[in-house]
Amino acid sequence: MKQIFKYPFIVGMAMMLYACAPGLVPKKSTASLPDGYGSKTDTANVAQQSWQDYFADPHLVALIDTAMKNNQELRIFSQELEIARNEVMERKGEYLPFVGLGAEAGLEKVGRYTRDGAVEESLQIREDEAFPEPLPDYMLGAYASWEIDIWHKLRNAKKSAMSRFLASAEGRKFLVTNLVSEIADTYYELLALDNQLEIIRQNIQIQTDALNVVKLQKQSARVTELAVRRFEAQVLNTRSMQFVIQQRIVETENRLNFLLGRYPEQIQRDPGLFNELSPDVIQFGLPADLLENRPDIREAELNLIAADLDIKVAKAHFYPTVDLKAGLGFQAFNPGVLLSTPESLIYSAAGGLTAPLINRNAIKAAYFTAGAKQIQAVYEYDQTVLNAYIEVVNQMSRISNLKSSYDLKARQVDALTESVDISNNLFRSARADYMEVLLTQREALESRFELVETKMQQLHAWVATYRALGGGWR
Repeated sequence: MKQIFKYPFIVGMAMMLYACAPGLVPKKSTASLPDGYGSKTDTANVAQQSWQDYFADPHLVALIDTAMKNNQELRIFSQELEIARNEVMERKGEYLPFVGLGAEAGLEKVGRYTRDGAVEESLQIREDEAFPEPLPDYMLGAYASWEIDIWHKLRNAKKSAMSRFLASAEGRKFLVTNLVSEIADTYYELLALDNQLEIIRQNIQIQTDALNVVKLQKQSARVTELAVRRFEAQVLNTRSMQFVIQQRIVETENRLNFLLGRYPEQIQRDPGLFNELSPDVIQFGLPADLLENRPDIREAELNLIAADLDIKVAKAHFYPTVDLKAGLGFQAFNPGVLLSTPESLIYSAAGGLTAPLINRNAIKAAYFTAGAKQIQAVYEYDQTVLNAYIEVVNQMSRISNLKSSYDLKARQVDALTESVDISNNLFRSARADYMEVLLTQREALESRFELVETKMQQLHAWVATYRALGGGWR
């Protein structure tokens, strides 16, 4: 290196090329999170909990554990990580010296009226010492080459690849978070369908009993055939709903099995626990915790770091490149004396300096492209941070509103359940017509269905909040 800088021309050329490199200032992120979520100022954060602790249902925990081992998307992404890891190794090897071994063997016949032929004849070698014809050539040696990374072009490329590898690792964590959330949502949907199926069966029994009463009343001429047919139609309609729910259960089970990476089989669960499930009070922590807990934010941050380094790598292509090459080995036309020293010993050493001077459009294009991608990475990071905060705020509001909605619907179900008994009693005593009974039964069935749906939405909001806060990958 000291030898290089002894020559003013080389130093001057390097300075000239440095001055000719286009100026490009990387963009800085403007993302700034609020201090809290409205009036909430929790210091604890449920995102710190593992999914094994957050979900108490042993059946659900077992399903998620199976998915962690067998999910096909996770397996595919694991290979993406392996590819990124290999790229880091490749980049690291580029700024280290390349050393190799080589061996060659060949024959050569030169013409008499060529330079080499004329030299042989002019030497007037005796017949027993003449050059063999054709002339063998044997070589054995080692060679080395090294690009001196003056401008840290290769080191920055390696650091960029490392940042993208770490970003891929965060991307896998984000995939795990979404997978855990999707399995939990599907599992709770399956429990809700089980409960809706049970509600339908109970209503079929209630409606069948009412139909039998109407038939008896028709025999006593208290109602007409029209009432019998309307009650019968109500029973048939409810029984048809039973098969619709059963089909949804099959499809939901198979969607879960797909996430678990296995062929269809029955999902182990306890439908009776659904009504007992009550989402815990969620500790939201502070918005700043999102920067640490959300894998997608950390992935975007690492991609931004890589984009900053890519600008430095692209700029370094404007500067001179210094290459060193050396070789050491043996060469002879007779294999018997190939290893004779110093006669057969050969060695070489060379240094080279190259720099782009004219027609640097390709380098400029790559440089400005790196700048555009860096700006894009900043916008993506800011967008990810903003989206994370809005997701949490939305889920906070959703949990609160669903709780109020569930309480009111529970009271509605109680009122309509009582009204079914009242309407049946009034109908038996001829103080209510059959249309009132049918309407009351239909409203009671719909309200119980809506209550189950609201409970399911509550559980979905509970799961979504855990995911929005960055939980599920630990």
